[in-house]
Amino acid sequence: MSPSVAAGHRRGGLAYAIGAYGLWGIMPVYFIALAPSGPVEIVAWRIVLSLIFCAVLLTVTRGWRAFAAIAQNPRLTIAMALAGALILVNWLTYVYATLSGQVVETALGYFINPVVTVLLGVFVFAERLRPLQWVSVGLVAVAVLVIGVGYGSVPWIALILAVTFAIYGLVKKKVGGQVDAVAGLTLETAWLTVPAIVALAVIASTGGITLGANGALHTVLLASAGIITAVPLLLFAAAARRLPLSWIGLAQYLAPVLQFAIGVFVLGEDMPPERWFGFALVWVAIIVLTIDMFLSARSRRASRKLT
Repeated sequence: MSPSVAAGHRRGGLAYAIGAYGLWGIMPVYFIALAPSGPVEIVAWRIVLSLIFCAVLLTVTRGWRAFAAIAQNPRLTIAMALAGALILVNWLTYVYATLSGQVVETALGYFINPVVTVLLGVFVFAERLRPLQWVSVGLVAVAVLVIGVGYGSVPWIALILAVTFAIYGLVKKKVGGQVDAVAGLTLETAWLTVPAIVALAVIASTGGITLGANGALHTVLLASAGIITAVPLLLFAAAARRLPLSWIGLAQYLAPVLQFAIGVFVLGEDMPPERWFGFALVWVAIIVLTIDMFLSARSRRASRKLT
């Protein structure tokens, strides 16, 4: 790949990443607008409608042959099943947190996600952390401790979101060269469709289905869950195929910044001093991690020039 083509490839990947994380950043507003729907119903509709949306995309783009090739590959099929399970846990946790007034904690989860990604490099690829990376990891550990002590409990929502999405990103990166965005999302969503239909059937049996029962606007918003869910995931998958994990890690700060602003300034969530202090430590950790990323990239470029 020529330098100009590679640069264009990276620019396209960065645009996809910004689009994905920007949409995820404003997602709390959408979920709050879906009240009185509960998190299980919302996630179930997201799965079913996302699969329908992806099927339409595959038809329009003539991608069924690529999908069939992936579905017939056991290793890729298992990888997509794992990705589906991870995103299911992430979705349920995120929607529950948003509807229960804990948007700021979801922001915390996505702020510490890059540090979790760095730790995955240690545990999965046996990478050695550089000094500044150790500083960043230590700051995040102290931040979680400070916030936990201040609230009297571990910030489980933030930790679950950070871990599940970091591993999801790793899985998508590992198979990115073999699985295109639409076919991959279709397969991982297909794995979740049966449980989603069962969940909707159980909710319907108790008279709890809200789709079509709360006015036209609510119906349109909930019926749009497939598109609203699939589009940022497709953008993320496209970005993961084009960018190094370090670039993706940098772009993903956009989502928690928007979530934090919505939680604090729009929804007026409580921010006692210990929470501000904990977030300040996380922001310092992000700055340290970003500095390390650029220093490391500069060092690699210098080494290539010498060789």
